[in-house]
Amino acid sequence: MPRFTANPERFDPYKTYKFRVRLPDGTYVAGVSKVSALKRTTEVVKHREGGDPSTSRKSPGQTEYEAITLERGVTHDTEFERWANKVWNYQSGLGAEVSLKDFRKDLILEIYNEAGQLAIAYRLFRCWPSEYTAFPDLDASANAVAIQTLKLENEGWERDYDTPEPTEPTYNEPAA
Repeated sequence: MPRFTANPERFDPYKTYKFRVRLPDGTYVAGVSKVSALKRTTEVVKHREGGDPSTSRKSPGQTEYEAITLERGVTHDTEFERWANKVWNYQSGLGAEVSLKDFRKDLILEIYNEAGQLAIAYRLFRCWPSEYTAFPDLDASANAVAIQTLKLENEGWERDYDTPEPTEPTYNEPAA
Protein backbone atom coordinates (compact mmCIF):
# COMPACT_ATOMS: atom_id res chain seq x y z
CA MET A 1 0.00 0.00 0.00
CA PRO A 2 1.55 3.35 -1.00
CA ARG A 3 2.23 5.82 1.79
CA PHE A 4 2.62 8.90 -0.38
CA THR A 5 0.00 10.11 -2.86
CA ALA A 6 2.18 12.08 -5.30
CA ASN A 7 5.10 9.63 -5.01
CA PRO A 8 3.67 6.11 -4.70
CA GLU A 9 7.16 4.60 -5.08
CA ARG A 10 8.43 6.48 -2.01
CA PHE A 11 8.56 4.33 1.10
CA ASP A 12 10.91 6.22 3.40
CA PRO A 13 9.67 8.99 5.71
CA TYR A 14 11.21 12.45 5.49
CA LYS A 15 14.58 13.02 7.13
CA THR A 16 15.13 15.54 9.93
CA TYR A 17 18.21 17.29 8.57
CA LYS A 18 16.68 19.56 5.90
CA PHE A 19 14.61 22.38 7.33
CA ARG A 20 14.40 26.17 7.55
CA VAL A 21 12.70 28.66 9.86
CA ARG A 22 10.89 31.45 8.01
CA LEU A 23 9.30 34.69 9.19
CA PRO A 24 5.92 35.66 7.69
CA ASP A 25 7.61 38.41 5.63
CA GLY A 26 9.48 35.67 3.73
CA THR A 27 12.91 36.14 5.30
CA TYR A 28 14.66 33.13 6.80
CA VAL A 29 16.35 32.95 10.20
CA ALA A 30 20.00 32.43 9.30
CA GLY A 31 22.03 29.42 10.38
CA VAL A 32 19.48 27.45 12.42
CA SER A 33 20.95 23.96 12.86
CA LYS A 34 18.51 22.46 15.36
CA VAL A 35 14.84 22.90 16.31
CA SER A 36 13.36 21.07 19.27
CA ALA A 37 10.20 19.01 18.93
CA LEU A 38 6.77 20.56 18.44
CA LYS A 39 4.79 19.17 21.35
CA ARG A 40 1.39 19.86 22.82
CA THR A 41 -0.29 18.28 25.82
CA THR A 42 -3.98 18.35 26.69
CA GLU A 43 -4.94 17.89 30.32
CA VAL A 44 -7.32 15.06 31.15
CA VAL A 45 -10.38 16.06 33.17
CA LYS A 46 -11.86 13.14 35.09
CA HIS A 47 -15.47 13.30 36.20
CA ARG A 48 -18.40 11.10 37.10
CA GLU A 49 -22.04 11.47 37.90
CA GLY A 50 -23.34 10.25 41.23
CA GLY A 51 -25.35 7.46 39.62
CA ASP A 52 -22.51 6.25 37.37
CA PRO A 53 -20.59 3.06 38.08
CA SER A 54 -17.34 3.40 40.01
CA THR A 55 -15.38 4.28 36.90
CA SER A 56 -14.72 7.84 35.81
CA ARG A 57 -15.26 9.48 32.46
CA LYS A 58 -12.53 11.47 30.79
CA SER A 59 -12.74 14.61 28.71
CA PRO A 60 -10.16 17.04 27.33
CA GLY A 61 -9.15 20.07 29.40
CA GLN A 62 -6.69 22.87 28.70
CA THR A 63 -4.03 22.40 26.04
CA GLU A 64 -0.46 23.55 26.60
CA TYR A 65 2.19 24.03 23.93
CA GLU A 66 5.79 23.35 24.95
CA ALA A 67 8.46 25.92 24.27
CA ILE A 68 10.51 25.44 21.10
CA THR A 69 14.29 25.83 21.17
CA LEU A 70 16.24 27.04 18.13
CA GLU A 71 20.00 26.51 17.95
CA ARG A 72 22.52 27.99 15.59
CA GLY A 73 26.23 28.64 15.39
CA VAL A 74 27.47 31.99 16.69
CA THR A 75 27.92 34.50 13.87
CA HIS A 76 27.79 38.28 13.41
CA ASP A 77 24.05 38.06 12.67
CA THR A 78 22.32 39.79 15.60
CA GLU A 79 18.71 38.73 14.88
CA PHE A 80 18.43 36.37 17.90
CA GLU A 81 19.84 38.99 20.26
CA ARG A 82 17.67 41.81 18.91
CA TRP A 83 14.55 39.67 19.27
CA ALA A 84 15.50 38.61 22.83
CA ASN A 85 16.14 42.27 23.69
CA LYS A 86 12.55 43.14 22.76
CA VAL A 87 11.44 41.03 25.73
CA TRP A 88 14.03 42.47 28.13
CA ASN A 89 16.75 45.00 27.38
CA TYR A 90 18.85 45.94 30.40
CA GLN A 91 20.24 49.13 28.83
CA SER A 92 16.96 50.68 27.74
CA GLY A 93 16.07 52.45 31.01
CA LEU A 94 13.28 52.31 33.53
CA GLY A 95 9.88 51.58 31.98
CA ALA A 96 11.26 50.83 28.51
CA GLU A 97 12.84 47.40 29.13
CA VAL A 98 10.11 45.55 27.22
CA SER A 99 8.82 46.24 23.71
CA LEU A 100 5.17 45.24 24.09
CA LYS A 101 4.37 46.25 20.52
CA ASP A 102 6.28 43.68 18.50
CA PHE A 103 8.08 41.10 20.66
CA ARG A 104 5.80 38.29 19.42
CA LYS A 105 6.31 36.79 15.96
CA ASP A 106 4.65 34.07 13.95
CA LEU A 107 7.12 31.63 12.42
CA ILE A 108 6.94 28.97 9.74
CA LEU A 109 8.93 25.76 10.07
CA GLU A 110 9.61 24.26 6.64
CA ILE A 111 10.75 20.66 6.19
CA TYR A 112 12.32 19.60 2.89
CA ASN A 113 12.83 16.26 1.19
CA GLU A 114 16.26 15.00 0.15
CA ALA A 115 15.96 16.80 -3.21
CA GLY A 116 15.48 20.14 -1.43
CA GLN A 117 11.75 20.44 -2.21
CA LEU A 118 9.36 21.81 0.40
CA ALA A 119 7.45 18.80 1.76
CA ILE A 120 5.80 19.87 5.03
CA ALA A 121 5.29 23.20 6.80
CA TYR A 122 4.08 24.18 10.27
CA ARG A 123 2.85 27.61 11.38
CA LEU A 124 3.96 28.59 14.89
CA PHE A 125 1.83 31.32 16.49
CA ARG A 126 2.76 34.27 18.70
CA CYS A 127 6.30 33.13 19.55
CA TRP A 128 8.48 35.14 21.92
CA PRO A 129 11.92 34.48 23.46
CA SER A 130 11.79 33.38 27.09
CA GLU A 131 15.43 32.32 27.21
CA TYR A 132 18.46 33.40 25.19
CA THR A 133 21.99 32.02 25.37
CA ALA A 134 24.32 34.44 23.58
CA PHE A 135 27.43 32.31 23.90
CA PRO A 136 28.09 28.82 25.29
CA ASP A 137 30.64 27.87 27.89
CA LEU A 138 34.14 28.39 26.57
CA ASP A 139 36.56 25.46 26.66
CA ALA A 140 40.05 25.77 25.19
CA SER A 141 40.45 21.99 24.97
CA ALA A 142 37.17 21.39 23.12
CA ASN A 143 36.78 20.95 19.40
CA ALA A 144 33.27 22.33 18.94
CA VAL A 145 31.20 25.08 17.33
CA ALA A 146 29.94 27.92 19.54
CA ILE A 147 26.14 27.62 19.66
CA GLN A 148 23.50 30.26 20.44
CA THR A 149 20.09 29.15 21.68
CA LEU A 150 16.74 30.87 21.66
CA LYS A 151 13.88 29.31 23.63
CA LEU A 152 10.53 30.39 22.21
CA GLU A 153 7.26 30.29 24.07
CA ASN A 154 4.32 29.96 21.71
CA GLU A 155 0.55 29.96 21.77
CA GLY A 156 0.09 27.08 19.40
CA TRP A 157 1.07 25.61 16.08
CA GLU A 158 -0.62 23.86 13.22
CA ARG A 159 0.39 22.03 10.11
CA ASP A 160 -0.04 23.96 6.88
CA TYR A 161 -2.26 21.57 4.94
CA ASP A 162 -1.98 23.79 1.85
CA THR A 163 1.63 22.65 1.39
CA PRO A 164 1.31 19.91 -1.24
CA GLU A 165 3.39 16.76 -1.37
CA PRO A 166 6.11 17.50 -3.94
CA THR A 167 6.53 15.36 -7.03
CA GLU A 168 10.03 14.05 -6.54
CA PRO A 169 12.40 14.26 -9.48
CA THR A 170 13.81 11.17 -11.12
CA TYR A 171 17.31 11.16 -12.49
CA ASN A 172 18.19 9.10 -15.51
CA GLU A 173 21.63 7.66 -15.89
CA PRO A 174 23.59 9.19 -18.77
CA ALA A 175 23.50 7.30 -22.06
CA ALA A 176 26.56 5.18 -22.78
